[in-house]
Amino acid sequence: MSEPVRLSKRMSELGLCSRREADEWISRGWVRVDGVVVSVLGSKVLPHQKISVEREASAEQARRVTILLNKPVGYVSGQAEDGYQPAVTLIKASTRWSGDRSPTRFQPSQLRSLVPAGRLDIDSVGLLVLTQDGRIAKHLIGEDSTVDKEYLVRVQYTRPGRLPDSGLKLLNHGLSLDGKPLRPARVRWQNEDQLSFVLREGKKRQIRRMCEMVGLKVVGLKRIRIGGVVLGDLPPGQWRYLRADERF
Repeated sequence: MSEPVRLSKRMSELGLCSRREADEWISRGWVRVDGVVVSVLGSKVLPHQKISVEREASAEQARRVTILLNKPVGYVSGQAEDGYQPAVTLIKASTRWSGDRSPTRFQPSQLRSLVPAGRLDIDSVGLLVLTQDGRIAKHLIGEDSTVDKEYLVRVQYTRPGRLPDSGLKLLNHGLSLDGKPLRPARVRWQNEDQLSFVLREGKKRQIRRMCEMVGLKVVGLKRIRIGGVVLGDLPPGQWRYLRADERF
């Protein structure tokens, strides 16, 4: 017989919402199990039981926004640190890209619970996703995420000559960080001093550390794509809404 699991965990597994959102909906009486309202946090369910949510929950979820920012150098992805501002401070009406085709109107309430889904270090630029939607955050940065991210990386070789083919091979597969093997990557030369990296994970300063291990120094790093969503013509320091037809 299957073991019961927390209702919030099961809702997250089913892709209905994040665990945090599930707990909020449960406490508001917006969740039903086999047709019966369950409003006690920590309640457990069996895998075969039917879970449904009230219209209020679906409506609130539909109002949640996801924003794409072209992060410039000098901003941190998450909490403010060492005097540097978080990237979310760039999200305001005056910095919205004029080319944004979304009909969504900007409201300050959209900044509430707007969190980065993945990080981009202070010296890196490019596509940063900020979202109020826990499902998108889980899809992009959950442990089992399969969404790939593409970066353009300008490098200098710190040893005599040029990076050997064996070094490029190691960047693709064979390196370990923090005692754990990295997932296979796709790394190729774009031109004589720029590499394209496609990764399916995002350890702290991963690309910079990978490059150091084969004798490369990163002098510029830009994220240009996350899954099916591209940075495109979005100018540095400006943002737009994720369109209804875009999928990570």
